[in-house]
Amino acid sequence: MALILASSRSLSRMARVGALGAALLAANGRVQADDSALVAQLRAQADRWDKAIVRKDRAAVEANMAEDFRNIDGSGEVAGKAAFVDDLMSADLQIDPYTVEDFDVRVYGDVALLSGRTRMTGRYNGKPFTSQYRYIDIYVKRGGQWKIVSVQISRIPPEAPKS
Repeated sequence: MALILASSRSLSRMARVGALGAALLAANGRVQADDSALVAQLRAQADRWDKAIVRKDRAAVEANMAEDFRNIDGSGEVAGKAAFVDDLMSADLQIDPYTVEDFDVRVYGDVALLSGRTRMTGRYNGKPFTSQYRYIDIYVKRGGQWKIVSVQISRIPPEAPKS
């Protein structure tokens, strides 16, 4: 789910989604071999959420989120579910399709930590932006369903031009 335009607090909150979003890989025995179906399920769920964000599908975005969802953006600001979704759905924001790199998943019972790195482009108020950040999405299994309860992002500063 915290983009780059430091001048826009709203945009910063929107980028934290980056989603958001995030695919998974089993890592170093933290996910048992027989949990490959769970990893595949969470990977697909995270991918659907990322795509719903890009196409501004409010119902699909909200369906993946717990009611007590919280986001911490790259500036340390905290937002709840309603503010987070409203920012994503803003007509001022257009996010291009993006990919997630360095996927990782750690499952601890009914809690799954999905993390990765995202490079995002798009337009905010008609102006192009580019951002890069690392994120962690926390999913919790409640009532037999996995829901995202928290997203936290850390901006990665742009690389200095090489001379």
